[in-house]
Amino acid sequence: MSLYLAELDVADLVGVLKAAGESTRLRLLALLADGDHSVKDLTEILDQSQPRVSRHLKLLADAGLIQRHAEGAWAYYGLAPHGHGAELARWLVARIDPSDPARERDRNRQAAAIAAQQAIAAAYFAKVAESWDLLKTLHVPEDAVEHAILETLAGRVVDLLVDLGTGTGRMLEVLAPVYKRAIGIDSSREMLAVARSRLAASGISHAQVRLGDIGGLDPAIGPADVLVIHQVLHYFDDPGRMLAQARRLLKSGGEVLIVDFAPHNLEFLRTDHAHRRLGLSREQVTGWAEAASLEVRSVREFPAKNMDGGLTVCLWHLGERQKIGKTE
Repeated sequence: MSLYLAELDVADLVGVLKAAGESTRLRLLALLADGDHSVKDLTEILDQSQPRVSRHLKLLADAGLIQRHAEGAWAYYGLAPHGHGAELARWLVARIDPSDPARERDRNRQAAAIAAQQAIAAAYFAKVAESWDLLKTLHVPEDAVEHAILETLAGRVVDLLVDLGTGTGRMLEVLAPVYKRAIGIDSSREMLAVARSRLAASGISHAQVRLGDIGGLDPAIGPADVLVIHQVLHYFDDPGRMLAQARRLLKSGGEVLIVDFAPHNLEFLRTDHAHRRLGLSREQVTGWAEAASLEVRSVREFPAKNMDGGLTVCLWHLGERQKIGKTE
């Protein structure tokens, strides 16, 4: 593994090495390199007390090797996404012997913990699967839309992708080759459990999911190169305001991908599935984009095979509005 490590002054380097230079803390770094874990997960995997594990995590976080994000009463930890601590943490983990007995034991317990989480997630998903399956019969297969999204981002690997309303984490999985790091935001703990299980099963360790209100986003999440808003805007009374808030996460030159339904008259989606808007028109999305200093670069439509009562899915590609220079 080749990795460039930034130079540090002596005091900073000693501090980081002290934090990492203990067997339990080095094992924690190795576990978090595979993906985010809660304190509860880590105490079970390491078979240590919660106060002891929390103390180790605090030392690692203070040194910039890992990061903490709260999720209600819970906290999840992962390797720091950037900075000298992040570089050193990955360098150290890459040099742990995979056959080390403690590492093998941790991996086995980690696999058992992930399997238990996947069972819980599967049980929840089974409860909602019937309604999801009904919606899928009304529109074009998801793989056609997913292929179009990949085509839109073809040839690029972006630093940060943010998936708003990540749900099951499907977009994080599909777009994994496109980003160096990704964050999925959702307001449902149950859905985040499904997303974490999906990412773990797919071996995707460079994406994280977080509990959050996508109607009131923290700009510190960004700046993102790409924002994905997949089948989300129809849940908002004012999609334009939500798009304007999301715009604050976007870095200069960034892009937004919106997937949603075209206008329709299926009133049961409002009464039975909590849809607030019965589809979005081109004119509406164009207006919301302009109000957020964005412009529509392309729109693709995917009509349902059965147009009698079916749903057309649209993919909008937005970018920063181009400034028109003065003419002499």
